[in-house]
Amino acid sequence: MRQRILIGLALVLVVLGGLYLLFAQPDEARLSVAAVTGRRPEITPPRAQLWPTMGTAQAVGWGDGATPRAAAGLKVKAFATGLEHPRWLHRLPNGDVLVAESNSPPRATRGIADIVMGWLLGRVGAGGASPNRIVLLRDADGDGVAESRSVLLDGLNSPSGMVLMGQWLYVANTDALVRYPFTPGQTRIIAPPELIVRYPGGGNHWARNVIAAEDGQSLYLSVGSSSNIAENGLDAEKLRADILQVFPDRKTFRIYAAGLRNANGMALEPHSNTLWAVVNERDMLGSDGPPDYMSQIEIGDNFGWPWFYWGGYPDRRVKPENPGLQEYSKRPDYALGPHTASLGLTFAAGATLGPAFASGAFIGQHGSWNRQPASGYKVIFVPFGDDGFPARGAMPVDVLSGFLDGEGRAQGRPVGVVLDRTGALLVADDVGNTIWRVSAAAPVK
Repeated sequence: MRQRILIGLALVLVVLGGLYLLFAQPDEARLSVAAVTGRRPEITPPRAQLWPTMGTAQAVGWGDGATPRAAAGLKVKAFATGLEHPRWLHRLPNGDVLVAESNSPPRATRGIADIVMGWLLGRVGAGGASPNRIVLLRDADGDGVAESRSVLLDGLNSPSGMVLMGQWLYVANTDALVRYPFTPGQTRIIAPPELIVRYPGGGNHWARNVIAAEDGQSLYLSVGSSSNIAENGLDAEKLRADILQVFPDRKTFRIYAAGLRNANGMALEPHSNTLWAVVNERDMLGSDGPPDYMSQIEIGDNFGWPWFYWGGYPDRRVKPENPGLQEYSKRPDYALGPHTASLGLTFAAGATLGPAFASGAFIGQHGSWNRQPASGYKVIFVPFGDDGFPARGAMPVDVLSGFLDGEGRAQGRPVGVVLDRTGALLVADDVGNTIWRVSAAAPVK
């Protein structure tokens, strides 16, 4: 029986491969990533595709002694290795670092699209079962390497974002926000979770992030869309493609901002103390766009998804149409290039990487799966001006690169980013199963 199933699956893959070769026309980029980056990116006419361009980078991991490349004046080494699909990071006040080891929850296989998605996830290193735990890393001697680790929490449901607010540690599972009583210094939580709110889980964008709001009493929580452009119907997208504001003491929430396809990374900009997010835009409109982006988020904002992108460009594939939303679709503040899968976000306040990295945002770009040539697969820095917005004319600076090898295979894929207690940058690498630490190559004066 098992042999018949394997043979049947092999035949399905052969048929899919044949159909791909016959009908798919992979769209090659006509613009550079830089042209679709910055405050005024080039937005070209869409090149809609019936079959997505599949420019996947096969996950192979790091060879002995191999590391990413740090920018000039910086150095990189492993803070922790041997983890299992580390996705997100949170630093505690005592310097301990929490790591969410997580992956997509089980996916139903209902048709060809689901089979193809399963194959893609396996190829890019995201096909395994979710570890469903949070690990605590401790660098007690301050040498830049975590010499101890412990499982703080397990038995979770595809957890991602974590934040300590007051005496509570909040954890964003894929379908519910929970909290635990917690005091920094603890290495294990045995208390049961307290449910705060539920929201839709799973789907194509399963990872939820949560941060403390500027009032210190509420939380911002991101819930990505379950699909590319609501192709499964708008009912399947209720309370999705949103940032929610959660009031934990009342166990209620409201929609803070909408029309954000997948706003994973969130952080408060240190000068204005306002919410910013990085957002993954839609697929299958060509290798040149639309761009992923970062933007300030204000209450009531709507960024247009699924009907519009980049401040009002219509996506004619979406039915029914919603023309009344066009003039109210907010234009993002800064484009991050096409299909870069920008996920991690942290601001530079407290960074000790030198004056070039003193004011701005660090962004973990997980990397494209549907662009030729590949984009992302690096950590970038976007300089900010004194006004609390990306500096005029400034382009991103590569902080950590080299995640793709000479054959275009993924040795690693960066996700979450956070500063450690010394001001060095920590980067979660879910393919390399490593937390990288980027610091100044020489003492910063």
